[in-house]
Amino acid sequence: MKNIKTYLPIILLLLLCTNIKAQKEKINTALKDEFNIVVDQKGNGDFTTIQEAVNASKSFPPQRITILIKDGIYYEKVKIHAWNTNISFIGESREKTIITYDDHFNKINLGRNSTFYTYTVLIEGNDFFCKNLTIKNTSGPVGQAVALNVNANRVLFINCSFLGNHDTLYTSGEGNKNYFKNCYIEGTTDFIFGNATALFESCTINSKSDSYITAASTSKDVSFGFVFKNCKLTADENVSKVYLGRPWRPYAKTVFINCEMGKHILLEGWSAWSKSDTEMNAYYAEYKCTGEGFQPKTRVAWSHQLKDSEAQKYTIENILDSNAAPSTKQWYLKTN
Repeated sequence: MKNIKTYLPIILLLLLCTNIKAQKEKINTALKDEFNIVVDQKGNGDFTTIQEAVNASKSFPPQRITILIKDGIYYEKVKIHAWNTNISFIGESREKTIITYDDHFNKINLGRNSTFYTYTVLIEGNDFFCKNLTIKNTSGPVGQAVALNVNANRVLFINCSFLGNHDTLYTSGEGNKNYFKNCYIEGTTDFIFGNATALFESCTINSKSDSYITAASTSKDVSFGFVFKNCKLTADENVSKVYLGRPWRPYAKTVFINCEMGKHILLEGWSAWSKSDTEMNAYYAEYKCTGEGFQPKTRVAWSHQLKDSEAQKYTIENILDSNAAPSTKQWYLKTN
């Protein structure tokens, strides 16, 4: 009995230390899991819907929150709020991880600005990263219907698909910069539009009808609007009259560099959209493109064919790092 009493404090201390260690490991695991979330429709993850995962994420997190999305068709309207910064969506596969919804202008019916509510996915949190998934608006050819609405800075998409018709991809916010690499974007009219600076690199841009690819609304003092580098411009069968762009606002800027253009691109290339100041203020240009649709000698007189010296400024650093804080330089090099 005496021996037990002698060693009891030591035993209790060891049990206490073991319990503290176990609790600490549990807390560390919980903290680790807080930044790594799995969404699986089949119930084998932390959540079954993407929006639940976003809503459960820490606001303004001290480190990146990675949401792994398992294959499945997620019929939901997803919003990344402004306080949901540093979030990553990683799809299990581009072809089978699909976020889809079917809102459109007339369905929303909120007046003249209804277009901006039609999104399937809305990004408002800065430093969002997305890889290996598809975002769709499946409302069909019924008017304006946005698949992806990006209103945030330093947003990066790699190996993603954006499917829709009229107004598929909206990139907005003066001063915001977005980067799309190895992506597929399809639509009918103005299916890439907005006033953000956006670089599209090695993307496929597919036109589904005779209409316009871009409708930039670049602000007057912004150096770069939409820039397409090493992209491929394709079209559905029987599509043969497509403009590279028209100006949503007077100082629209859109440039195609080293792109392959199919024969569906019209000889004149660009449209003034019946706006008298377009020829004076808009900046539309091409440089060393190829394909049947690249006909520089027949382009509208107010567009530009860049000289070598002019093309040199269209580097990824110049386009995406302009006015960026030193701590955010080269954010576009992230791959996971």
